[in-house]
Amino acid sequence: MKSDIQIARETPLKKVKEVAENIGIDRDEVHNYGPYMAKVPLRLKNQEKIDQSKLVLVTAITPTKAGIGKTTVSIGLALGLNKIGKKAIVALREPSLGPVFGMKGGAAGGGYAQVLPMENINLHFTGDFHAVTSAHNTISALLDNYIFRVQGTPHEIKEVLWKRVLDVNDRSLRYIVTGLGPGNGVPLEGGFDITAASELMAILCLAEDEEDLRRRIENILLGYTREDKPFTVKDLGVAGAITVLMKDAIHPNLVQTTENTAAFVHGGPFANIAHGCNSVSATKMAMSYGEYVITEAGFGADLGAEKFFNIKCRKSGLQPKLTVIVVTAQGLKMHGGTPETDIRQPDMEGLKKGLENLSKHLENLASFGQTVVVAFNKYAFDTQDEIDAVAEFCRQRGVRFAVNNAFVEGGQGAVELANAVVEAIEKEPSQPLQFTYSDEDSIRTKLEKIALNIYGARDVVFNEKALRRLKRIDDTPLAKFPVCIAKTQFSFSADPKEYGVAKGFRFKINDIVINQGSEFIVAIAGEMMRMPGLPADPQAKRIDIVNGKVEGLS
Repeated sequence: MKSDIQIARETPLKKVKEVAENIGIDRDEVHNYGPYMAKVPLRLKNQEKIDQSKLVLVTAITPTKAGIGKTTVSIGLALGLNKIGKKAIVALREPSLGPVFGMKGGAAGGGYAQVLPMENINLHFTGDFHAVTSAHNTISALLDNYIFRVQGTPHEIKEVLWKRVLDVNDRSLRYIVTGLGPGNGVPLEGGFDITAASELMAILCLAEDEEDLRRRIENILLGYTREDKPFTVKDLGVAGAITVLMKDAIHPNLVQTTENTAAFVHGGPFANIAHGCNSVSATKMAMSYGEYVITEAGFGADLGAEKFFNIKCRKSGLQPKLTVIVVTAQGLKMHGGTPETDIRQPDMEGLKKGLENLSKHLENLASFGQTVVVAFNKYAFDTQDEIDAVAEFCRQRGVRFAVNNAFVEGGQGAVELANAVVEAIEKEPSQPLQFTYSDEDSIRTKLEKIALNIYGARDVVFNEKALRRLKRIDDTPLAKFPVCIAKTQFSFSADPKEYGVAKGFRFKINDIVINQGSEFIVAIAGEMMRMPGLPADPQAKRIDIVNGKVEGLS
């Protein structure tokens, strides 16, 4: 089969104005970034149409190094729905350069289920990540300047909470010291997170409009003064300047699929270190013009789906009609104990044991009131016996099952899945969302409810640093915020080596980050780092320009 980049290059693209016109957006409303990408103004969202649209979430079992293909399934489902006569649009996150040049090589789908132009989407796109990076680091520079100017006065800041960000995997920047040398400012311990973990990225993805964007930017907590009072961007007096840097980034990006259907790709927080969902504005824009809207949440359902429901839907009012959970035979076998070197070989015992992982995710999704369709993402080496085993598992539990082959066949390969989704929504749509915790619960209780009920932990242990942060939150308006747990994506626990279904473990919270602007509290679990490192063999070694064309992206 041809590579992803070959397929992308050989796909005839429509001009983005035509793509917009095909879904009902006036061609003069879109703001082009070249012929095939555009920004669509936020004012085109239509609440009446949003209320009528059918939102479908795509999530997955716990991922493994073998991959799951959730984005490919999301795009494929949209293609399949259009194939059977439904007006469907997909809404996805933007790729981060860190993983593109680190492990993944790209995040625009795969095979005949991609969003295009994939090279541009994977490499800078419309500049949203750069806008977030620049805006975030401008705050850092202005904060350092303020600290330098007020040093020794009553306005001095005694504790700085704000780090810098960069859209690169660089472990050496996790902990740094700035301001060294005479005349270079005040020496401070600091560090870098990856841009996807920036609070400004979360704000971009949760802000409803420019006014809401500015309000949230003003509220960003930067540190505490000598009098132990919170110090915010509003106190720094630069919210207007930061809003200016993000004024274009807030508008959703319109592109197209390999079958020329509309796709909104906007925002890029990771689900293992942030809330893992594309922007609310892109989802609502898609719902303003699509009968069905397919969106995804990062990594497994314990991370992305939990945060999609408890943070994104709670704050935006969105109510998904259905959740699709993606499985692969390879992933199930790894969770069942099959060695990574053997997962392409038949191993029915390993696969059936791995179904325990799917079972736990189904149980969790049911707790949110979700109707679920299991999508078996098919690879060429999967056997019919393996497919039948997963189908029978689902049949016994009364869960709809469908095979997805969109990677090889495009929309036609997702028709079975599309029909299952339509049937489920028409006959048994999801109930109104049932959240894991209430706004009135304490932050500690919220974290415990997720860890015990969603992850399966025995108890939750907070270190001294986390407990000190929690004391600052208790009995303040911050206590009503939802919570976002940063943990490994490879396990229900905080241990990336605990495949399958971890049980009876202690869940350790090592730090608490107050995101006052994005209005959620981040809990850092285990050894989770908000700045990833590069693998031993980074994908960057295979990315190059050959005869004027980019190679190595996928």
